[in-house]
Amino acid sequence: MSKSYSASYAAAGVDITAGYQAVELMKKHIARTKTSGAIDTIGGFGGSFLLDLAGMKEPVLVSGTDGCGTKVKLAYLQDKHDTIGIDAVAMCVNDIICCGAKPLFFLDYIACGKNVPEKIAEIVSGVAEGCVQSGAALIGGETAEHPGLMPEDEYDLAGFAVGIVDKEKMFDKSTVKAGDVIVAIPSSGVHSNGFSLVRKVFTEEQLAGPLGAELLVPTRIYVKDILALNEQIKIKACAHITGGGFYENIPRALPDGICASIEKKNVRIPEIFHKIAEAGNVPERDMFNTYNMGVGMCVVMDSADVDTALKLIPDAYVLGVCEEGEGVKLW
Repeated sequence: MSKSYSASYAAAGVDITAGYQAVELMKKHIARTKTSGAIDTIGGFGGSFLLDLAGMKEPVLVSGTDGCGTKVKLAYLQDKHDTIGIDAVAMCVNDIICCGAKPLFFLDYIACGKNVPEKIAEIVSGVAEGCVQSGAALIGGETAEHPGLMPEDEYDLAGFAVGIVDKEKMFDKSTVKAGDVIVAIPSSGVHSNGFSLVRKVFTEEQLAGPLGAELLVPTRIYVKDILALNEQIKIKACAHITGGGFYENIPRALPDGICASIEKKNVRIPEIFHKIAEAGNVPERDMFNTYNMGVGMCVVMDSADVDTALKLIPDAYVLGVCEEGEGVKLW
C-alpha cells in the first residue's frame, strides 16, 4: 500500500489516495483485455506492448483517438457508467479498422470533478469490454481529478488506440471504380455523435427515462466483422459513419471522380432517428448529415464479392453503388 498522501492537496479537492483505490478496483477489468503482446505495466509511467511482426513485409502502425462527446451527459442522467467506455473504444478502433489495421492496444483518459473509485472502475469496466470486443489490450490510462473545472459528479472520457497492418494489405480507395458496391453494416443506434442535438430536442426528464436508455446503447464495434470479411474478399475501402453522417464520411472512402449513389429506400432507418427528426423538426438532409441513420460502417467491394459479404455478416445489406461523380447522391 502506498504511503503517499497530501492533506493540503485533499483540502484543495484532489484526493490522490482515491486514485490508488480506483486503480486497484479496475485491475480485474484490465486483466480481461490482456493479449500476448501486452506487458504488465499498469501503475507505471507508460504502457508497453511487444510487437509481433512475423510475416509482415512493411508493418504500418495506425493510430486513432476520440471521445464520446456529450453522450456522457446521458450516462449521468441514467446513472449508468458501465457502457460509455465501450463507446470510447469503438470510436477509435472503428476508425483504424477502416485502414485494415488490427487493433493492438488502447489507453483511456478520464477527467472527473471528483474521483469516486467505484464509479471510475465502472467506467473502466466498459472500456475493458470494448477492448475485449475489438481484441485490443488495455495497457494504460490516466484519471485526472479537476475540482472547480467540472462539477463533482461529472466526467469526460477519451481514448487512444494503435493498430497494425502490412502496407500491402492496407485498404486502398484508389482501387474503387464505378460499378463497385457499397455494403452497409448496421449501427446499434445513434452511436456517439449528434448528442448535442439530441439534448436540444428532448428534455432531461425524457433522457433520464427509457428514451435515454435507448440512446445510451453503446456503439457497435466492427473490428471482428471487417477482419473476418477481409480474409474472404478484397475490401477496397471502408467508411465509419460518425459525425457528419453520410455526406461527410462516405466520400472519405472514395477517390476523386467517384460518388456514392444511394436510394433512400435502401437505408434501413431505426425508429430512434424518426423520433429525433420529429421531436426537433429536423430536415431529412440534416439528419443524414449528422447521424449514421442506422448505418455504422460502409464497406466498398467489387460486385462479385457481395454475396460472400452478405453471407458472412448476416445483418449486412447493399446500400448503394459507386458511380462517376463526386460526393454522395441520395435519391
